Amino acid sequence: MKKTTRLILFLFIIVLSACSAAPAAQAPAETMPATELRAFPIRFAQHFTLEYSDGYKKLTVLQPWAGASEPLTYLLVPRGEAAPADAGDALVIETPVRSFVAMSTTYYPFLEKFGKLDALVAVDDATYAYNPQVRARAADGSLALVGGGASGGSVNVEKLLELNPDLIMTSASGSPELDAHPKLLEASLPVVINSDYLEQSPLGRAEWGIFIAAFFDLEEQAAQDFDALVQRYEAAKKLTEALPEKVSVFTNTDYQGTWYVPGGESYAALLLKDAGARYVFGDQPGYGAAPLAFEAVFDAAKDADFWLNVGFASDLDSLLAMDTRYAEFKAFAQGNVYNYNARVTDAGGSDYFESGVANPDIILKDLIRIFYPDLLPEHALYYYQQLN
Repeated sequence: MKKTTRLILFLFIIVLSACSAAPAAQAPAETMPATELRAFPIRFAQHFTLEYSDGYKKLTVLQPWAGASEPLTYLLVPRGEAAPADAGDALVIETPVRSFVAMSTTYYPFLEKFGKLDALVAVDDATYAYNPQVRARAADGSLALVGGGASGGSVNVEKLLELNPDLIMTSASGSPELDAHPKLLEASLPVVINSDYLEQSPLGRAEWGIFIAAFFDLEEQAAQDFDALVQRYEAAKKLTEALPEKVSVFTNTDYQGTWYVPGGESYAALLLKDAGARYVFGDQPGYGAAPLAFEAVFDAAKDADFWLNVGFASDLDSLLAMDTRYAEFKAFAQGNVYNYNARVTDAGGSDYFESGVANPDIILKDLIRIFYPDLLPEHALYYYQQLN
């Protein structure tokens, strides 16, 4: 991997692990008679709703991207049936969809869970995919690569028109220069915005599996799977609630003179809290990654018990090669440094950022196993590993 590409990916990982966008107030869905709509129970996700009416389903993405002022509405109509007369500006999608284009790796684990990975006909770029089936199909040419996703590059509209998929799912930033969906809509392609990354709650992000499943008419199955996940997550969380003393933790590394610290309300901070740890920057306001000087981080974290999420470092020597001052942290001296790189491809594709969104219970158990091994003695680390 070229040095420039690695630096870009490093910054992406820092921002993604913290998630820089704060949830905004939910925008109201389009006004429709209350008697016509029945809400599907969405328990943790803050940015989408699913409702039923006679003959169709209504999915509303309340905040398509950070700062968006209007929701987006999708009407899911059984294949062969007419769209409702009052569809308005809503995009109508026939279900169940038979061909799916994924512009983010975070959709793969849900497709796999629902047995619909074979519906995948194209992805933006398979370079950093972890899923072996996706990589194999991209390598043999049976899965098209169309660009335009988070990995950058222009979207291949002509190729997508040739594929004529039932659904293209992507995320958006709100920037016309960066986003693929405006070009896709201009070409009358069926593109849907998924804003799972705006959710700060680990369970909220995982609940977007129901959003994806609805296009396959599998939301009931997805909801049952999600309920089981919630039970596993809450059971693990409960293990740490009565601990008399909690370990202290800090995350990330310095990057060119700046150390980006996840805010106390961020996705990363909530996972640490649920794992029973005291995050040393837990009082840092907000959801984003705050830029701090090395000295400020050292003052707060030099005596912390554990150090997590250290970028591309695969062992203590490579971490020390980044900055010799790291040796002065107590966590480094005691060997209590862990990274989420136990499942990484040779190209740098990280399963933590791919299937981790669908499996927050496993991430939580990893963290508890690291901090309090006696609480989960049978759990083997899955996403994390200790740096030797």
